[in-house]
Amino acid sequence: MTSAGTDSFSRSREKDPHPDPLPHAGEGAVAGQPLVCWFQDCRKDSVPLVGGKCASLGELINSGVRVPPGFALTTAGFRRFMAQAGIADELRAQLEGIDHSDLDALEAASARIRPLIEAHPFSEEIEDQVAECYRKLSVRCGMPAVPVAVRSSATAEDLAGASFAGQQDTYLWIRGADAVLHHMRKCISSLYTGRAIAYRANKGFDDEGLAISVGVQKMANSYTAGVMFTIHPANGDRSVIVIDSNFGFGESVVSGEVTPDHFVVNKITLDIIDRVISQKLICYTVDPVSQTSGPTEVPFERQKVQSLIDDEVTELAWMGKRIEKHYGRAMDIEWAVDKDLPAGGNIFILQARPETVWSQRAQTTDNKPAGSAMDYILSAMLSGKKVS
Repeated sequence: MTSAGTDSFSRSREKDPHPDPLPHAGEGAVAGQPLVCWFQDCRKDSVPLVGGKCASLGELINSGVRVPPGFALTTAGFRRFMAQAGIADELRAQLEGIDHSDLDALEAASARIRPLIEAHPFSEEIEDQVAECYRKLSVRCGMPAVPVAVRSSATAEDLAGASFAGQQDTYLWIRGADAVLHHMRKCISSLYTGRAIAYRANKGFDDEGLAISVGVQKMANSYTAGVMFTIHPANGDRSVIVIDSNFGFGESVVSGEVTPDHFVVNKITLDIIDRVISQKLICYTVDPVSQTSGPTEVPFERQKVQSLIDDEVTELAWMGKRIEKHYGRAMDIEWAVDKDLPAGGNIFILQARPETVWSQRAQTTDNKPAGSAMDYILSAMLSGKKVS
């Protein structure tokens, strides 16, 4: 990334919170809704328009959290695309009568449905708006054909009562408007993977009312990436923040393909109270020739090297506290450290969703309102309970 790109990426929110006006939707809008929307124009209540993931990114940007910029094909754009494809009746016929516990039958139906969706092109109107936003994003980041992550963002995901994380697809390091449009269609079709169909059925979500948005987000060229919980995911301890990390993109951590480095941080003092440095055999990086993302072997001499320095662990934990305070609940956060940017401004939040496992247990076992981490620590000390 050039120095000009670094300035525009890291300080764009401070210069101008709305640097690029949206292409005018005109007749393409559905009930007054745009077909394409910038992240910074979204808030947490924008879920019906841009889905849970993109709404959360917009909320984070507007709360001052460092988030890579991007835009989304809205649910209005999705509905326009599906209406023009004219395959709704065929989709219903393919799913009618299928046993949602029969994974083989679901995968077979998925294999028939997804090509139907992906084969239909976007209208010229949608193509033009997506291409113009992608061009402006590239200019803003100071990179020709800026690499982006193309992420599904369904209206029924990232909810406090159900985690749809991983049910739809994400594609990393996508370059060029045509490639972005192609992977947008693949994200839309991923609404109909076998596991996504089964999960929605088990959670009682009706496919008829389901909609999806597709986010296009500037990729952080990650030296290190991973996940962070503002509650201990193993025991529900709210007094700590837990961070897992590996070299490269966070895909290896999220997918469970590698045992990541593990840090436990005191939420009040931000001291690292526990660390486990694992042997990390693979990571996801970009092939400089093909310009595609994929797994690669970590060199032997780096496999047992700590993937995050202590200062980065502390800054991440501070960002996690800030996000938890903003949302008022424990959060599940994806993050990355960009190797193209200088320390002090190179840690980015890629996603933030409500933590669902322990929050659901708390709702069923304790009707008292949740207090702060300090409240929890003090109450535990008074009751004689050991706190990490």
